Amino acid sequence: MNNPQLSVIICTYNRSDCILDALHSLVQQTLPRNLFEVLLVNNNSADDTASLCENFAQDIPGFNYRYLLETQQGLSHARNRGIREAAGDVIIFIDDDAIAESDYLERMSAFFMHTPDAAACGGRIYPRFESRRPRWMSHFLLPLTSSIDWGNSIKIFHNRQFPIGANMAVRSSMFKKYGLFNPGLGRKGNNLDGGEEKDFFYRLASAGEKIYYVPDAIVHHYVPSRRLTFDFFRRQSIGIGKSERIRAKSLSPTEYFKSLLREGLKWGASTVLFIFYFLTLRPAKAFRLLAFRWYVSKGLFSVNRCREA
Repeated sequence: MNNPQLSVIICTYNRSDCILDALHSLVQQTLPRNLFEVLLVNNNSADDTASLCENFAQDIPGFNYRYLLETQQGLSHARNRGIREAAGDVIIFIDDDAIAESDYLERMSAFFMHTPDAAACGGRIYPRFESRRPRWMSHFLLPLTSSIDWGNSIKIFHNRQFPIGANMAVRSSMFKKYGLFNPGLGRKGNNLDGGEEKDFFYRLASAGEKIYYVPDAIVHHYVPSRRLTFDFFRRQSIGIGKSERIRAKSLSPTEYFKSLLREGLKWGASTVLFIFYFLTLRPAKAFRLLAFRWYVSKGLFSVNRCREA
């Protein structure tokens, strides 16, 4: 089987401080440049992202790069624009504040070439904190930084788990078969909503498609100090619950009821973890876990309350 052609999509909004680092990490890939393209989708940035990205790669011979402007606000709109423009057999997404290791695309290409039953995959994501990792951030809250590390073995995502947008790849045929990202979900401007990735991967999983974890396809995700403030944490947590409410209700009242039941079970698990961390003299981790659960529930249960975010 031949190497698949790859399309790498980076969607960006007001990230001129880090977008060039993300792009340069793709310039330095070990995969031959004729095997991939890079599409940068600017989603109405108000800083100098446009001028930086329009001028990028002018002095990089042989680098297949396209700059696109998507005027409909929202990450889902930006991703869908990139998908429509992409020419590759496999479409890869990394965040505008992520840095891919030099063999990232080579690993992705080899995985899809040797795993024909893979509909999609997600790779390992290491957080890169601007300051030190806060005391309150337990292993269970690390996903808030778009971190994922399931060990060193390739395995299938299961139990309602799915890849994270900072490092995920999908065969282009899956978008033709199951549709694009839901523009009613995901971040729009400065809000902290999500759920569009979960919605899409649940569609694939429900149809029996296989979604893999690929540990050797690694990116490093920048975590600025402003994302570690309590206000950001609160808004992000409420956004998670709100997005799940929108996703579930868009499917059926039964799906929303299931989400409420799962939230109840998560409260039970969070309470057990609270007791464990408290008894082992880690109160910061204990109380932040309960705060996370509280704010997620706030977004999940009530439309009016989540507007406070």
